Amino acid sequence: MLDLCQRERLRQSYRPERVGLLFIGESPPASGRFFYRGDSGLYRALREAFQAVDPSIADATFLRTFQSSGHYLVDLCAEPVDRLDAKSRRAECRRGEESLAKAIEQLRPASIATVVRSIERNVLSAISAVGWSGTMIRLPYPGRWMHNKNVFLEKVAPVIRLKGS
Repeated sequence: MLDLCQRERLRQSYRPERVGLLFIGESPPASGRFFYRGDSGLYRALREAFQAVDPSIADATFLRTFQSSGHYLVDLCAEPVDRLDAKSRRAECRRGEESLAKAIEQLRPASIATVVRSIERNVLSAISAVGWSGTMIRLPYPGRWMHNKNVFLEKVAPVIRLKGS
């Protein structure tokens, strides 16, 4: 399992020069899986969306394609919150708003996509704090439910911009 510093170093290694579309997740999962290690459910869902746009994208090339196309994923909370009780989870998400606001201000993305509906209010608060304006895409988490996965894919595929397209 990666600790916070290792996760952030790995995340930073995939930071694009210019962020076009910033995906915002709730937190890394408590399971130890991590998008930038290529072993999370969100990784698989986003890879599938990219492959729908360009079937030549392989597992081995997805993260570099994601990066080179100006896409980036950050989390509202630095530490996992998915095993916390509801009250503690909401409190941690509120605490994450300030660091998310700083990230948005620093990255200045053209668009933002929330990848779980429960954090939309927190993301909007962070956006408001820095006066960001742009396109916001609200996505359901593409986890267990096929309906959510289908909606996720339908909303993500049209906004993916691949390098050279």
